[in-house]
Formats: sequence, C-alpha cells, structure tokens
Amino acid sequence: MKKVLITGATSGIGEGLAREFINRGYLVSGVGRREERLEEIQKELGSNFIFQALDVTDHETAEKVYDQLIEEMGGLDIIILNAGVGRDKMMGKWEIDHQTIDVNVMAFAHGCHYIFFNHFLKQGYGQIVGISSLASHLAHHGATSYTASKHFISNYMTGYRQKVKRVDADITITDIRPGFVQSEMISEHINYPWMATTEKACMQIVNAIEKKKNRAYITKRWWLVALVARLIPEWLWDRI
Repeated sequence: MKKVLITGATSGIGEGLAREFINRGYLVSGVGRREERLEEIQKELGSNFIFQALDVTDHETAEKVYDQLIEEMGGLDIIILNAGVGRDKMMGKWEIDHQTIDVNVMAFAHGCHYIFFNHFLKQGYGQIVGISSLASHLAHHGATSYTASKHFISNYMTGYRQKVKRVDADITITDIRPGFVQSEMISEHINYPWMATTEKACMQIVNAIEKKKNRAYITKRWWLVALVARLIPEWLWDRI
C-alpha cells in the first residue's frame, strides 16, 4: 500500500485528494490547522486516513509532525504540498502579503526541502507534488503576492527537477497547475470560466501523479490558456 502525505487537507483540493487517494487504495495522512475538520474527515474516510493538526508556517513543529506521520504510516511515497492561501488586495495591508508569502512560499519551500533531503534522498525514491496554479504564468495588480507565490512554486520545482538529475535517487517532481476549481478560496457567487468540480480536478491530479508527470494543467484544457499567457507581451498585460 502506497503512502501519501497531504498538507492543507481540511478542505478544497487537499480534502478532495485525500478522498481520491483512499478510493484508490492508498494510506493517507493529512495536516491542516483545523483539527475538528480533520477529525470529521477521518470519521468519514476511516482508518486509512490519519492526521495531525499543524500550522505549516511553524517549521520546527512541521518537521516533527512530518516525521511522526511518516513513522506512523511506515514510510512515505508521495508528499503533496497543497497548503496555500489566496488572500490578496490591490491596496491591502502588509499583513495580507506577509501571510501569503509565509504559507505559499516559505512553508512550501521548507516542506519540499525537508522531505527531499531528510526522507526521499535517504530512501532513494519518492515523489514531491506541488500545487501551483495557472496564475504562475501571470502577474496581476490585484493579486501581486498570490501570483508571485505561485510562480515561485513552479520555478522552485523546476530547480528541484534539475537537482534530482544530479543525485542517485528515483525522485519525481510534479508541478500541478490548476485553473478555477471549486473551493473555499473561490466565491460561490461568481461564475468563473471552465470551473471544475473538486472531484473532477482531484481525479485528474491523481492521474497525473500516478503517471509521474513533470507538470499538469487541471483541467487539461488550461494548457491552452497558459500558452497564450506566455505569448502576451507585458505592455498588453499592463492594460488588462
């Protein structure tokens, strides 16, 4: 039985991935800040889901929790670094940017670095999955820290993919770039284009993980938007 650890497992894509992996016969551990929500998920999913409450911005505690869950599962095959926030305002307070950077950048990088060097390199295999976004291709005046954080995630994983080629280990780095997916981060009162249900998105994400893809757009047709985004010059983006 393969073992998966998911950060940000209390809602949205993280919770949906836990359900999809368990449906496919995996042993799943999840972390998140809301312990009561993790307890509810465990009651529903059963003994194949274990958890620990965790604020991933507390790096010292995160290392202890990761180690504890990996020991409890009897190993680790895949870590999914999904924890993230989407708060951003054009004229927001610094605290908003600070939280986005702490969670989306610092906690992500810490989790990737720690698992890579302290577990996967030692055991000689593993898969690190980062939940980035289509926003990694963009910069936007109304979401400066968010779009920048997603670019960091994708670029960081590209660097680690290069790093993997220079070590003696079978480690896969998978960059997941969703478009609009139903979650607590997206208002239910706005009809976004190509909005995917959480279930459909998570099914495609797990398919990409099992195929050990370098990167995947979720849903698949968002690759076309990503292509267009790369071709639009900055002067035109400034007017949008």
